[in-house]
Amino acid sequence: MADRLTQLQDTVNQQAEHFCNSIGILQQCSVPSKFPGFERTGSQTPQQNQQEDYAQLFSTLISRCAKDIDTLIESLPSEESSIEQQVQALKRLEIENQDSAEKLEEVVRKGEMLLEKIQAALSDIAQSQLDMQYSSSPKKQ
Repeated sequence: MADRLTQLQDTVNQQAEHFCNSIGILQQCSVPSKFPGFERTGSQTPQQNQQEDYAQLFSTLISRCAKDIDTLIESLPSEESSIEQQVQALKRLEIENQDSAEKLEEVVRKGEMLLEKIQAALSDIAQSQLDMQYSSSPKKQ
């Protein structure tokens, strides 16, 4: 997972893409302006409906992305965060990391012991099967 600044940069880039795409679609689907004295006849409603759909789509995308940007900005550490607070947070994280490492080592140790028991049981089963095959086979004279 990326850090918050990278996430913020990605979201700002995504917002820029939404703006560029919306302008491109609006240019592509726009209805020519009407000037007095140069009226054309014909219906423009299908394009207008389609343009309204694009307007709704891009307004939703842009507003959602803006909310994401605000959320990411709010999650950044404030300038009020002192070096002492950051050092304390790092020490706390280091202690949590050490605790997790000890728990992981214990789980690995238990897993290795269980693996040894399983291998021993499989070995006993295989040996028992070989003994049974040997004892049940007819002896040649």
